[in-house]
Amino acid sequence: MLARLIRTMATPQWLALFGLVLAGWAALYVMAIPAEMRSLSRIYGSDFWAGLCRVTPDSAGALKLWGMWALMSAAMMLPTALPAFATFDDLPTSQRDFAALVGGYLAIWLGFSAVAALAQMALWQFGLVDQTGLSLSRILSAALLIGAGAYQFTALKNACVSKCRAPLPFFMDHWNEGPWRMGLRLGAVCLGCCWALMVLAFVGGVMSLAFMGLATLLMVLEKLPQLGDRLTRPLGFGLIGAGALVLAGL
Repeated sequence: MLARLIRTMATPQWLALFGLVLAGWAALYVMAIPAEMRSLSRIYGSDFWAGLCRVTPDSAGALKLWGMWALMSAAMMLPTALPAFATFDDLPTSQRDFAALVGGYLAIWLGFSAVAALAQMALWQFGLVDQTGLSLSRILSAALLIGAGAYQFTALKNACVSKCRAPLPFFMDHWNEGPWRMGLRLGAVCLGCCWALMVLAFVGGVMSLAFMGLATLLMVLEKLPQLGDRLTRPLGFGLIGAGALVLAGL
C-alpha cells in the first residue's frame, strides 16, 4: 500500500502540486513579518511601514495585498485538500484532468483573496488594523474570535466540512460537470468550511508564520474523517472562550 502511494505521489502532476505548495511556503517564509519588526512598528508608528512600502491606500497597495493573500491562501489551503485530490486522482480517466480540478479549486481562493485584501484595506483606513493587517481593536479581535467560534456550530459549516471529509461521494454526485467545475465546487465547499478560520489572520497576524502554520494544521486535522469530527466543536468553544478573554481585556 505504501509503495503504491509513493508511486502515485511521484507522478508529474503530484510533484508539480507539491512543488507549488513548497514554493508557496518558501515565499511566505521570505515575506513573513518577524515579531521584532512588528514591535518596531509600534514604536515608530505608520511611518515605519510606509517606509517599507507595505500597504498604501491605492490600487497598487490593494494589488500587493491581493497577491499576498493569494499566496497565503494557496499555501495554506492546498494541503487541506490533498485527500480530495488523491481521491480524484484514483478515479478512472481522471489524471489528465488533475490540473483543471486544482485550477478550479484555486480560482475560488483567488476570489476570497481579493475580498480579504479589500477588507484589509478598509480596516486599515478606519484604523482597526495596522499596516501589517494585525488588529488594533480589542472589539474587532473579540468579534472575529467569537464569530469564528460560533460558525463552528452552524449547519453550513457542518454541511461543508462533511463533504470535505467524504470526497468520493462529492465527486460521484458532480462527475458529469467536468474537472474544472468540480474544482470550483470543491473550492466553494472548502471556503464554506474554512473562511472564518482564515479571517483570524487579522487577529493572529497577516503574514505571521506562527498563525499560518497553526491554522493550516487545524484545518488539515478538521477535514480528516475520524479525527475532524472530534475537533470541530471543541475548537468552536475554544475560539469563543478566547474571544471572551480578549473582550474582557485579559
